[in-house]
Order: sequence, then C-alpha cells, then structure tokens
Amino acid sequence: MYNNLISTVDLEKLTALNNQKLMDIVDKAIKLMKPEKVIVLTDNSEEIENFRNLTIEAKEEKSLAIEGHTIHYDGYYDQARDKGHTATLLPAGEQLSRGLNVIERNKGLEEVLGFMDGAMQNKTMIIRFFCLGPTNSRFSISALQITDSFYVAHSEDILYRPGYEQFKKLEDKNDFFYFWHSAGRLDERNTTVNIDKRRIYIDPLENRVLSVNNQYAGNSLACKKLALRLAIYKANHSDWLTEHMFISAYYSPFKDRKTYFAGAFPSACGKTSTAMIPGATIVGDDIAYIKEGPEGEMRAVNIEQGIFGIIKDVNAQDDPEIFKAITTPKEIIFSNILTTADGKTYWQGMGKNVEIPKEGYNHSGSWKEGDKDKDGNIIPLSHPNSRFTVGISELENVDEALHASEGVQIDAILYGGRDSYTTVPVAESLNWRHGVFIGATIESETTSATLGKSGVRKSNPMACMDFIIVPLSLYFKNHLKFGRKLKQCPKVFSTNYFLKGENGQYLNTKLDKKVWVLWAEGRVHGDYDAILTPIGNIPKYEDLKNLFSNVFDGRVYSKEEYKEQFSLHIDLYLEKYQRMEELFKDEPDMPLEFWDELTRIRNGLENLQNQKGKNVISPFDL
Repeated sequence: MYNNLISTVDLEKLTALNNQKLMDIVDKAIKLMKPEKVIVLTDNSEEIENFRNLTIEAKEEKSLAIEGHTIHYDGYYDQARDKGHTATLLPAGEQLSRGLNVIERNKGLEEVLGFMDGAMQNKTMIIRFFCLGPTNSRFSISALQITDSFYVAHSEDILYRPGYEQFKKLEDKNDFFYFWHSAGRLDERNTTVNIDKRRIYIDPLENRVLSVNNQYAGNSLACKKLALRLAIYKANHSDWLTEHMFISAYYSPFKDRKTYFAGAFPSACGKTSTAMIPGATIVGDDIAYIKEGPEGEMRAVNIEQGIFGIIKDVNAQDDPEIFKAITTPKEIIFSNILTTADGKTYWQGMGKNVEIPKEGYNHSGSWKEGDKDKDGNIIPLSHPNSRFTVGISELENVDEALHASEGVQIDAILYGGRDSYTTVPVAESLNWRHGVFIGATIESETTSATLGKSGVRKSNPMACMDFIIVPLSLYFKNHLKFGRKLKQCPKVFSTNYFLKGENGQYLNTKLDKKVWVLWAEGRVHGDYDAILTPIGNIPKYEDLKNLFSNVFDGRVYSKEEYKEQFSLHIDLYLEKYQRMEELFKDEPDMPLEFWDELTRIRNGLENLQNQKGKNVISPFDL
C-alpha cells in the first residue's frame, strides 16, 4: 500500500483503529509530502521512551547537564507565533472579526498544499495520537498529528495525554482533529530554511490544521493554539466554551478551604506565574474546555498535561515554584536559551545572583556578548520568547484533579492584561454580564510573544483574540448564554500586575499577585466587604493591609501604596471605553448587554468625576 515506507507492524497499528477516514488522511499525507519512511507510535511507554532517544539522534534536541533536560533551537526568524502567515480558510465571502487573517478556502488550500508537496523528502513522517483533555471524558477531543519534526512530537508527548487507545473508542469515527506539519528544508543547524514560505492554515470545515516551513511550537504544535481555534469553532456551534485559561486552586490563609479559579491573560502577562502562585496547586496553565456540571455549576478541564512556558524573567525570587521546577532533574525541553559547552543553561532575567557567561550557543548559533544580527540589532543571550516544556505531574504543586474526567468546579475567573497606567490591580465584577464585559474589553501592551513591535496597546477579548475563528458577537453571546443557564455562576475579577507610577516604575512586585488573588478568593466566600465603584468592587485598605502582613510575614502595606494603586483615573478609563466603543461599533450583531454595560460604566465614571470635581479619585474618597 505504501511501497515499503511503513513496516508491517506500524501498518497494523493503523488498521487496528478501524477508521477509514483516518486511513484516507494518512494516505493523502504520504502521497503529498513524500517521506522516506513512516513510523507510527501508540500509547506504549517503551515506544515513547525510544522515540525520545530518536529526537537526540536526529539532532533536533541536545542533552544538557541536568538529567532529563534537553535544548532545542528554532530558526533565528522563527521565534514566535507568525500572525501574518496564520490564517483561517473560509468559503468565499466569509470574514472574521477585526480583520483576522482569512483566505478563501480553495485558494489557501492550493497554496499551502503546494508548499507541502514533497516537503518530507528524505525525512521521516511521524504519526502520533493524542487526547485533548482527560481520557474517557465527555470533555475531550481526539487528535491525529502527522509531522516530520521529532521535536514537535516529543513536545506533544509532554504536553498532551496519549490518544491511541482513545481513537479505538471513538463512537463517531469522523469526530477528531487532524494536523499535518512539516518543518520543511533544514540547514546545518536543523532549522527551517524557507521561512518566506511559512504558512499555518486552519481549516474548520475539515477540523484540521496545515502547517509548513516552521518549527517554533506556536506555529508547529497544532495540538496547542492551533487546535484551540478549532475547538472554539466547535464549542461556539454547540453549548459549551473553549477558553485561553489556566485552572488553579487557591487556598485561604485563614481557613481550611480550596477554591478553583480559571484565568485568561495574554502571552507574557503573568498567566503561568498566576497559575503557579506559591501555595497554589495547578491543573493547567493555558487552555480549558468548559461545560455545565450536573448541579448547574461551571466545570473545566485542562486539555493539556504539560506547560509550554515563557522562561524570560523566571527566577528564584519572583517565581520560586517555576524556577525550582525547571532547575532540578526531570524531563524538560528548553528552547532558544543560552547553553555552554558544559551543558549549563542561562536566560534573560534569571536572577541577580546568577553570573551570566559572555559566550555560548543560542538561537543565533555560536554567540558572544555584543554580537549583532544582519540588521545591526544586538543579539541577547537568549530570545525574549524562549520557552520551557515540562509535564505538570513533574511539579511539586500539581493538583490532584489534573486528570479528573469531570474536571473541577470553577468558582472564580480572573481576566488580566499588561496595562501601565489605567486598570487597578484587582476589581470584582458586579455580575456575570459585567464579567463578560470585563473579559471582552481586555487591553494589553504587546510583548515579544508575537512577531512585531512591542509596547503597542492592543484589544484582546478574553485574551483570546488571535484564536476566535467565529464572529465576536457570537462568541460574546455564547458567554452570556452560558452564564445565564448556570445555577452557580463564578465571580469574575479583573487584574493588572503592570501598573506604573509617574516615575515609570512598577507599583507592584511580582509576588504581590498572591494578595490580589487571595482577596478575590475571600470575596468568593464573603470574607471581605468591598468599595462599590462604576468599574466594579475594589478592596478596602484594611483587608489588603492584613493580607500583605499575613502573606509576607509582617510586610507593611501603606496607605500611600494603596492610594496610588487603587485610585481611579477617570479620564484614562473614559478614554479606554471610548476606544472600546470605536472598536466594537462596527461589529455586526453585538449583544445589547455589551452596550448596556459600557453605558452604565461610562455614566457612572462621569457622574463620579462631576461629583468629586477631579479626574483622579482616591479610594479613600469613595
């Protein structure tokens, strides 16, 4: 059938699935991409362990000094999600919100399949099976990955649950996602050559992703953000939600109590560190499937079993849980950081007490301090978007419900962004409708996690804008509808860890987020009163003062700090809501609840401004 490209044993693994659609997909992939060899892996642990060794042999990863640690390098210009060449394939005439990239489906298929033609010549095609979500769960979706990248398949071993046996149990043999990926032609460093032909196309009509000429995980690991798009499409044509959210449990410092939170933050805005606040336990740090529970509660599962985290600025002082996890023996893949000849690892912001070497090997190749790229830019010791990949079960703070088939009950949701001058550190929505509005109006200053200029203020609804391949109006309406049907609706909070003073210095330390989260946890259970404002309920000074003292061993939280952090800058808030009106006014069929909330908040702020006779209102004056 495949001209001796595949062994009899591996062919039997495919036929054992009794799935004609799957066989047709594999057949088409082989005929198009023309690999030299095809290998198929099941859930067998010995097969997976042997495959990890093949990743080293293929020189896509290199072993490091600490046991279990390896390093992978993407190309110098393949270091972040390529939004410009990521597009959704839609029939002629259809569009997505806000100008997200859309290509007419037939035209896009002709282009990307042309680039994929022969892309695996002289290479090995790897066929893998994964489960997005816990196995044997009503939440989960099966995924077929076809790739020629050992690094991609190894990463997905860490990040996703094995799915071969799950494929055998499919009731609907056609109901799965599938992904074709090729890194394309490689250079002597095993990095992609033809990045000008880098394409990442999402095809919701076929529940598939086609990705070629790239290696960075955000472009190549289709199970991750690319499958997020497919799941959002699937969920928003049904009665559940797919969200760019972590899931963690926080524990009251005063009571024997555990509360599960979900949270959505744009990349590089504190999402993983919030999920892993000291003392918390983690279910997941990135993507959640959310459905109604049997008692009318919100329940969520982590579709992953691992973390693909940004490593920049992770250090023992600011992120002790993460730092400890990635500096001790366990299976970890680092990408695009500095390594030395003795296998030690270094990255930007790893701590004041760490002596950084002046030379080594990084995303640019052999490197020494002061090196510049072809455009004259100084090459840092590691890329700002460098990453680590680690299994959640390897962490000391893993939550016991990581693999629970029914997930966990979510009692609170956090929405956050990177905002230097407007949003207070934490505020509680007045109700679910207001909470959806808070999520819909997230703004964040851009970072190195996407290609392009940093520091630009971007609207990012639910921290998910890049992945919403349905109209925004439908997405918001489904959130509102989902909340209305719940008998136990979560509280919703806005957060902002990046507020700056007039001198441009941050007003928070990185660890202060624990106080904001624990205040929110207390509000869920009625422990604290709050100050009612048009933007929501904000904390009272005495409650924060006591929390800071208890959480940080007597740390004094001054009235001056509180006043500076929680004063309402009316003019800046009004400017934000004017931006939101301009952004959403042309969005067809927006829910009326959105406009009602915007009008309520704006009128409340203007009344407060007129009442107090000033633009900056101290929380002590409310």
